[in-house]
Amino acid sequence: MGGLVHRTRIVAVAAGVLLTAGLTACGSEKSGGDGDGGGSDRVDSLSPIAALQKASDSTDEQKSAAVEGTTTQGTPRGEQTTTMEGAMDWSGGGMTGEMSVVQRGGIVAGSPVDGKPTPTRYLEDAYYVNMGDEFASTAGGGAHWIKYDYDKLAEKLGPAGAFMKDQLQNNNPSRSVDLLLATGEVKKVGTETVRGEQTTHYRGSFKVAELARMQSQDLSEADLQALQDQLETMGMEKETIDLWIDEDDLLVKKREKADSTSGTDFDSTVYYSDYGTAVTVEAPAESDWVDFTELS
Repeated sequence: MGGLVHRTRIVAVAAGVLLTAGLTACGSEKSGGDGDGGGSDRVDSLSPIAALQKASDSTDEQKSAAVEGTTTQGTPRGEQTTTMEGAMDWSGGGMTGEMSVVQRGGIVAGSPVDGKPTPTRYLEDAYYVNMGDEFASTAGGGAHWIKYDYDKLAEKLGPAGAFMKDQLQNNNPSRSVDLLLATGEVKKVGTETVRGEQTTHYRGSFKVAELARMQSQDLSEADLQALQDQLETMGMEKETIDLWIDEDDLLVKKREKADSTSGTDFDSTVYYSDYGTAVTVEAPAESDWVDFTELS
């Protein structure tokens, strides 16, 4: 497996997780809530901030959900599209889950993963990507899976890797709601039907350079500043986030959109459903995975 494909798996798959699965987090504390039940009349009577605080609590309490989403991302090699479908669980504090990921174009164009479904498993300390039989018979030395240990990613990629580790270990869909709350400027757009469900649509925006600081829980001040500088260099200035909350105060749809002066625009839409679904994820057999550091 060449260096380009290796770097692709580190960056592109992880980016797919962060953008497509909607694992946007922030360190804001959750409100206590008032314990009332759901219902569109009650939600509509609340201020946007109060309604989203209830949605954050209600979504977090479910502990698992099915996830489906699509992201388009500008890259130096053209537009890349990532689609994801699967389920995630956050009952243990960290995120676990299993997804089928398909990436097309951009930095994966012409690589073994371009356009092919890639099974991906997420555990609290690492994620595993199934590269298929061709990889196993060549670079994998008989192993189908590549393991990406979060601590090793942080070491290899510096501040960006530390941020990736922080996000993947500390996220769940409720933190997309927390991110919108953290903007401090939230407005209700209106009521809309999403896949047959009546929802309330909320919107907010923030400066992309402030994203790392808003989302991180555990990064050092030096790492946060380095990430902020990197985002500014990328030319992304503003991101808009839209959330659709159903009558049970649950997040059912999220869209994030950011434009860039350097051609790295992205647009991500994610749907959440089947809250409370059972999710069981195990690491592949040790004999069937190889650590990404061994492929450098």
